[in-house]
Amino acid sequence: MKQILKLKLVFKDRVGIIADISSLLAQNGININTMEVKRENRRTNIFFEVASGEKSPEKTSLIRILNQIPDLQNITFMEILPHEARENSFKVVLDNMSDGVIAIDQKGNITILNSMARKTLDAKGKNLIGKPLTNMLLPDYHLLKCLAGEEISNQKKSFNTPNGRFQYFTTQKPIRDFSGNIVGAVEIAKDMQEIKKLARSISDPTQITFGDVIGEHPALKQAISFAQKIAGTDSIISLRGESGTGKELFAKAIHQASNRGGNFVPINCAALPESLLESELFGYAGGAFTGAQKHGKPGLFEQAADGTIFLDEIGDLPLGPQAKLLRAIQDKLVRRIGGSKEIPITARVITATNRSLEQMVEQKEFRQDLYYRINVLPIHIPPLRERREDIPLLAEHFLFQLTSRLNRPARELTKQAMFKLKNHDWPGNVRELKNVIERAAILGEAGPVAAENILFSFELATPNRRLGNSLPQTTKQEANLKQMLAEYEKAILTQILKRKTSIRTAATNLGISHTTLLNKIKKHGL
Repeated sequence: MKQILKLKLVFKDRVGIIADISSLLAQNGININTMEVKRENRRTNIFFEVASGEKSPEKTSLIRILNQIPDLQNITFMEILPHEARENSFKVVLDNMSDGVIAIDQKGNITILNSMARKTLDAKGKNLIGKPLTNMLLPDYHLLKCLAGEEISNQKKSFNTPNGRFQYFTTQKPIRDFSGNIVGAVEIAKDMQEIKKLARSISDPTQITFGDVIGEHPALKQAISFAQKIAGTDSIISLRGESGTGKELFAKAIHQASNRGGNFVPINCAALPESLLESELFGYAGGAFTGAQKHGKPGLFEQAADGTIFLDEIGDLPLGPQAKLLRAIQDKLVRRIGGSKEIPITARVITATNRSLEQMVEQKEFRQDLYYRINVLPIHIPPLRERREDIPLLAEHFLFQLTSRLNRPARELTKQAMFKLKNHDWPGNVRELKNVIERAAILGEAGPVAAENILFSFELATPNRRLGNSLPQTTKQEANLKQMLAEYEKAILTQILKRKTSIRTAATNLGISHTTLLNKIKKHGL
């Protein structure tokens, strides 16, 4: 019975080793199936495979034959040769890809067919390696044209398979050797459904992780570490920090890290009048009041079932709704307005405020019992002025985001611009920094963002100092906000149009539609 033997021979490095091995084995009627050579540390490692059988020697005889070769230092029998290990690793990588991969040689025969391609084409268990590509059921055989140098990139295709209709984007390219000669071709097929899932994940604003919280300051890192530690619990979390520090970003990251199956549902307690807050939070039964929906409406606590409800600006919640919120949190039950049924709630509660709840409790503006109920796990987010070393990281991040969104070349901030950013007090914190960077990137010319493009709120109050006298300074007391905004808008449009770019390009830079910009130009008579 034939047996495959795999060996590693170690020699003192010299000329003629391979010739000696080949000659000696041939004299003894032994064929070498495969061989590879590796030189290191003045030694030569020879890896090879031979077939041992009735007419070929067994291990002991083979060792005796090989020991006749000069400078041989060691013989080892192996289970797998290095090139086989590399091929296996490559196959594992290919089989774990979410894309289908097919490769052919220069004769059009299949050399690679990974697991995803086999699954899609219902080719599991079929021996197709080495067979012509035309043996497979494909919508076309354009891959064969790649052997003549053709290629396609991200072309949409679809066809019926035994597993249903498959819609995908395909990229097909020739494979060239070191001399540039075509030796094969490869196709990568991306499932359209997977692309759609990825697009939804990217565009979903709730898909925020702690990796999106940018900064290296110890206080921020400590807040992140604590938030990660408690994210998986059901306890109420209270986010404390000034306006613009990123409390909602933290809340979304906590929700994402919690692996809760429900939605992230935010509500700004300061944005709604007291008359609407209760119906928004707890919902209402059908016919509860004039104008109510016939079948009623679930509140945000119900909509956040098995997810997270984020009560932003909870310090601005009136005393009336505070009592009902306390009951809902304590009993984990809500009752819709006008209803009689108690509805269990499974949402995790995260609150946020930029106010001192302790002081509000003392002043009887916030219920003490509610304060103790929500202040279980407080997280303090430091203001930007206390972590100035994070300003360059944040500024560069926001600048990269904006240039990518506007499809512009990457830009950087000059040293003078960065110095100006570092020496500002940032009353609006990270939100203000983002706005300042966006303004600088849009109003500045191409190239590095200069210090004169960095405009803070107090400078916008006297805009003619910074934007070339094109921005009118309103000093009349009777001028209302609408007039001032109109003048400011006109001045910005004038500044943008001076660059003599196309209207469409200008609209893209401003983040508005082409039609909207034309209407504004007409409105201001520009």
